[in-house]
Amino acid sequence: MDSGVYLMSHHIVEVKDLKYTYPDGTPALQGVSFRVLHGESVAIVGANGAGKSTLLLHLNGYLAPRGGDIRIGDYPLTRKTLQTVRRTVGMVFQDPDDQLFMPTVYDDVAFGPLNLGLPGPEVEKRVMTALSVVDTLHLKSRPPYKLSRGEKRAVAIASVLSMAPDILVMDEPTSDLDPRARRKLIELLKTFKHTKIIATHDLDMVVDLCERTIVMFNGRVTADGPTLQVFENQAVLAESHLEKPLGMQGCPVCSGSARDKGAQ
Repeated sequence: MDSGVYLMSHHIVEVKDLKYTYPDGTPALQGVSFRVLHGESVAIVGANGAGKSTLLLHLNGYLAPRGGDIRIGDYPLTRKTLQTVRRTVGMVFQDPDDQLFMPTVYDDVAFGPLNLGLPGPEVEKRVMTALSVVDTLHLKSRPPYKLSRGEKRAVAIASVLSMAPDILVMDEPTSDLDPRARRKLIELLKTFKHTKIIATHDLDMVVDLCERTIVMFNGRVTADGPTLQVFENQAVLAESHLEKPLGMQGCPVCSGSARDKGAQ
């Protein structure tokens, strides 16, 4: 095996025939399979109830599948490998309040590195770097509950970046953000060069950020391919209860990013 491929194998996510049923008997995932390679930026899209969030919660072991397999790099996802996988896969939840629970922003961002057993100077370095990356260093002494929604989102991302993950998994990252905060987040995510898997309803962000899109409906993958090709497929969109992103609907104000993406 080529040494470069081997070194990057820990960035690969492989899901095979994944199945999950909620305790009330409702099927959530029905044989989901896909493979994400190092450096890919992949969107998971679909209508409410498609299974997007449930899928993401499997990728670092918050939920255990009822069938199928997940591999993160060289490791099958099992109880024995859970801690190793969670060092590799950084998860940003849909609601940042689910991730922020310490007295200050600094404490929240330091929580993960401290749990890794890192020495104090390394923890401080990681915290300051992560907060600088998301432009929230000035908030380090602030209680999280006093932050705006956009600030909370940024700090939640910093709390994951401080763990130095190889794979970034995000659930609805632009939800409830104002346009300026949304744009800042997209630009930030463009700087993350490792693997990104993002579940979202923000299809215009997908066009701007993700070169590949996986469409889900009723717990199944209904399409998987280059983003613009997927969003041009009216049959797939109709079947999955989705509409074409605004930027691809011919609006002269909105269509710039889609045009630019298609020209690349």
